[in-house]
Amino acid sequence: MAKIGSSDLDVSRLCLGGNVFGWTADERTSFAVLDAFVVAGGNFIDTADSYMWRAPGNSGGESETIIGRWMASRGNRDSVVIATKVGSWPQRPGLSRANIVAAAEDSLRRLQTDRIDLYFSHTDDAGTAQEETAAAFDELVRAGKVRTIGASNFTPERLRSALEISAREGLASYVALQPHYNLLERDFESAFAPLLESQGLACLPYFGLAKGFLTGKYRPDTEVDSARAEGAMAYMDDRGLRVLAALDEIAAAREVPVAAVALAWLADQPTVAAPIASARTPEQLTDLLPVLDLTLTKTELAKLTKASA
Repeated sequence: MAKIGSSDLDVSRLCLGGNVFGWTADERTSFAVLDAFVVAGGNFIDTADSYMWRAPGNSGGESETIIGRWMASRGNRDSVVIATKVGSWPQRPGLSRANIVAAAEDSLRRLQTDRIDLYFSHTDDAGTAQEETAAAFDELVRAGKVRTIGASNFTPERLRSALEISAREGLASYVALQPHYNLLERDFESAFAPLLESQGLACLPYFGLAKGFLTGKYRPDTEVDSARAEGAMAYMDDRGLRVLAALDEIAAAREVPVAAVALAWLADQPTVAAPIASARTPEQLTDLLPVLDLTLTKTELAKLTKASA
């Protein structure tokens, strides 16, 4: 288990992404994935109010609704850590006080719970004063409706500014950042890692498998039927193939799936508490679960780091 920044949240080494629930995974399949995750020892689930409003037939809130029904049917709310987000759904845009308070109530209702464990600013809002945003989150924390808060899709400068405002005003402060970070997207290391380390924030990377490319199923001359295929294939270059070769070698030696090795590299990076990865079927989840207990050697970590340079 890992701590999220300075909070008291203990989470599993893998965070299950809820973006597929109500999109590429219907409710029955989503329940099966969630069940398998907790049986294996996972306890950390990430979603957002905006998931998945862009999908045909959806309007937003589908993922939260499915997770809420699952928790209610299993009676396991106290044994899971739920992260959700506010600010990027067109029906609830931005980080004004009015929107944050209203969106939180909506998320609580859909999740069928009385508190959100980790509430993220899904994206920065330059049109709202950061003081207003910080005060709104603090209000929810003091009311017990939110336990801790985090940021996603911020620049380093805006994250630093938000942290300074919270410290100056004595308000609840971000304890985690969700950045785009994986073996093939490593800008985080220079842009954010020093700030997170100095401020004691945890990193919870999204797209930990590079939109599926780091599962190893995308290969030259191989067609994959997936909603993310186009995004994943963007990594099919010399560097991507070099990383796959290194992953293949380590996965074969460890007798674990390629995806688990890619996530283990990410989980072992400084400041990272738990990478986020999603699975639209229990079978896909099986390839991720070994990361819960998989720790790579220094040699293995160095091999992957060099391959992805």
